[in-house]
Amino acid sequence: MEVYYNETRSKLEREIAAIELDIDNPLQRIEVIIPLIVQCLSEMKEFVLKMGFNNKDNEIRFFKYQKPAIVAKLIFYNAIYKIEAKIHSEEKKL
Repeated sequence: MEVYYNETRSKLEREIAAIELDIDNPLQRIEVIIPLIVQCLSEMKEFVLKMGFNNKDNEIRFFKYQKPAIVAKLIFYNAIYKIEAKIHSEEKKL
């Protein structure tokens, strides 16, 4: 599980970094990143359901540290999206 998680997290971070460089518009960038994170979480869920855990320690580590690290990215980008959307809507009013 540890290897899968590390590879998945690294891949997600590389993809996010590439998107951050490629797309200049903050709203468009985040609209691409959020589904990417959701897809990553979905794939992790499928992997866990298929493979299970070797022992309780691995299960605890996954739900206490590994999964929340990715969920935190989703929460972060959702918060940034709300801020950017509000800024964008206020700019339109002007």
